[in-house]
Amino acid sequence: MTKTLPKAELHCHIEGATPPGLALAQAERYGIDTSGFIRDGAYAWQDFTSFVASYDATANLFRTQEDYALLAETYLTEIAEAGAIYSELIVSPDQGDAVGIGADAYVNGLAEGAERAREKTGIETRLIIVGIRHFGPERVVKAAEYAARRAHPLISGFNLAGEERMHRVADFTRAFDIARDAGLGITIHAGELSGAFSVGDALDHVRPSRISHGVRAIEDADLVKRLADEGVVLEVCPGSNIALGVFPDFQRHPLRALHEAGVRVTLNSDDPPFFHTSLAREYEIASSVMGFSDEDIIGMTRTAIEAAFVDEPTRQRLLLRL
Repeated sequence: MTKTLPKAELHCHIEGATPPGLALAQAERYGIDTSGFIRDGAYAWQDFTSFVASYDATANLFRTQEDYALLAETYLTEIAEAGAIYSELIVSPDQGDAVGIGADAYVNGLAEGAERAREKTGIETRLIIVGIRHFGPERVVKAAEYAARRAHPLISGFNLAGEERMHRVADFTRAFDIARDAGLGITIHAGELSGAFSVGDALDHVRPSRISHGVRAIEDADLVKRLADEGVVLEVCPGSNIALGVFPDFQRHPLRALHEAGVRVTLNSDDPPFFHTSLAREYEIASSVMGFSDEDIIGMTRTAIEAAFVDEPTRQRLLLRL
């Protein structure tokens, strides 16, 4: 049982962490029909494209700074009660603009919710600004410039997400240079819907310390060795990978093979209720289905803290909690 094990998460999209009950309450508040994306109290989608549509519809249920504070506080409190001591939330300033409150109110609301959760439970949180790949390179540069301005002290990293099959990684190097020059941690979505080549491209063009997903690297033994040799940390999201059909089942998921090859791996939930998972379930599956020992799993939590985009005093404090 992993219930009592300390947990840490590096990869969770905050709108994708909305509990369906909260989504329904928000929809009622704003008079929105949810029948197209919530059925029988669960998110409804069929493939990656309809998942994104369902995700976006859910994201648009949050429209004020206080709405975002409630969302962050709800999610962080939930995972803290399941043993999480640290969480990085992937947040999109473009979403703040999309709902008309602007990026600052969006970030400030999420940070306020994170602070409330910390006061209640002790969970430490950082915000990772994300550029959306399918919005194109210029929009991603704007997201990087926003992150570089450090609109809030909890902003500590930069990521690229969205439709992996659009644009080349090389198209986004300027955005990553801006973020890196500002001292932000660098991670990038790769090796999920696109194959091993996308992980190689990310390493060559972006030089990240972490890769969001990265699991398709398993298709290339030389690339797996490179990840291990360079110490790049993978933010692995098994439940998400199975739900989206990247791998057929947990038994054939490459987390164990990557771990045995010396790649630094961590456990994450991605968009938990959309994929019928949670951070607690990811830890439990690693134990009961994938056969990792408690020692292995605590090692993954330690890797997450070591790779976290935090200042050193915070990192040391978190490591002491293991």
